[in-house]
Amino acid sequence: MNRLHLFIMLFFIGSVVVFAQYTDIINSNKPGFSESPYSVGRGVYQFESNIFLRNTSITNTFSKHQSLGVDILFRTSFFLDKLELNAQLTYQKDKIAFKNIFTSHYFTSGLSRMTIGAKYLVYQQTYKDKSKEIRSWKRKNAFDITRLIPSVAVYLGMNTDFVNDIHKTGSITPKVGILLQNNLSRNFNVITNIYYDNIGTDFAQYSYIITLTQSFSNRWSAFFENQMVFQKYQNNINLGAGLAYLYSPNLQFNTSVRFLFEGETQGYYAGLGVSYRIDKHQDPFTELDNNGKALKETPISKNNKKQSNFFNRFLNIFKKKAKGGRTRSKKSRKTKSKKKRSGILGLFGKKKKEVKKD
Repeated sequence: MNRLHLFIMLFFIGSVVVFAQYTDIINSNKPGFSESPYSVGRGVYQFESNIFLRNTSITNTFSKHQSLGVDILFRTSFFLDKLELNAQLTYQKDKIAFKNIFTSHYFTSGLSRMTIGAKYLVYQQTYKDKSKEIRSWKRKNAFDITRLIPSVAVYLGMNTDFVNDIHKTGSITPKVGILLQNNLSRNFNVITNIYYDNIGTDFAQYSYIITLTQSFSNRWSAFFENQMVFQKYQNNINLGAGLAYLYSPNLQFNTSVRFLFEGETQGYYAGLGVSYRIDKHQDPFTELDNNGKALKETPISKNNKKQSNFFNRFLNIFKKKAKGGRTRSKKSRKTKSKKKRSGILGLFGKKKKEVKKD
């Protein structure tokens, strides 16, 4: 089977809990390497980190034998719920080994990856709520065939070349991808990513990632992942598994272990990570008439449109709310001062009048 046939097969097979653009609990991509097609939602600032140790066998000439580092992913959405902006940084210390007659090595450290990207949800699959089915037990418990149709997002990113010399490609390179997610049940889902990375260079690569996630409770979930990378001179296989624990609605811990098969070398990868989000999301309000239908033009709808405006949302990032009397304008202070003086004079005027009357 050639590569083209393999990709076509994976595209149709690898298309599987549905997440809306915003969820009440954190929706992290960790500990997997794959990425969900769904955004974190507007007003959410999410950080996903992972400390890792990577170790492989030494080849006959040159190899990155060992790496210790930290991977950080930042995700947010400002303008559209379906559009997410993200940035990924990886800083690591590498042990570079040479093997000929004798084996020698040296250490180097720095950024190995600095990628800025965005993803947009093109299609979101919806499912029937079978809990409301009371006429037929068979229909209520039957498999929903629409679960085989995935939600789809497209990804576009740029790999900067501000990295350590051993990781440089020579220029800024684009990265494109298709992100799929299917939900076979409420507790089991499959995410499939297909990427074309470092486009236009000798380091160009095609890759796919398939991640299976099973939730055991509201707190614990496990995953199994298969990643395949096709390069010019060698192909890499990555098989991983791990656990995630939801500590609170905005905090998750995770751990993972992987087996690596990179050309002639084999090795392992171990990671320990934490994901945290700052949740400033606010749901828009819809005003309904007596029949339960949305009113087209109301003060609330006008305010929602104003808040969703690109420039308003951008300026609101830097806008500071007035607190107390320190941020009042000179005009408001003068007006208040005049009212205060007029009140005092009026009070004395009344007293003076009363004295004169007596």
